[in-house]
Amino acid sequence: MNTLTLKVSGMSCMGCVNSVKNLVGALPGVTSVQVDLASGRVDVAHDPASATPEAIRAAIEGGGYSVVA
Repeated sequence: MNTLTLKVSGMSCMGCVNSVKNLVGALPGVTSVQVDLASGRVDVAHDPASATPEAIRAAIEGGGYSVVA
């Protein structure tokens, strides 16, 4: 199990937090998603064989949010 930490922009409310949690949590291999709205930090515990960092980023960006490099 790995933990991926991303900085996500575009979240402005708890609805956005729940949206990101749902988008990422739906991926196979993701076991937990923690989102801090104030900092934009998203921590994802995942099995890298099932949920790659690229797939996690794509899920977030597919929801209309931006992953900051």
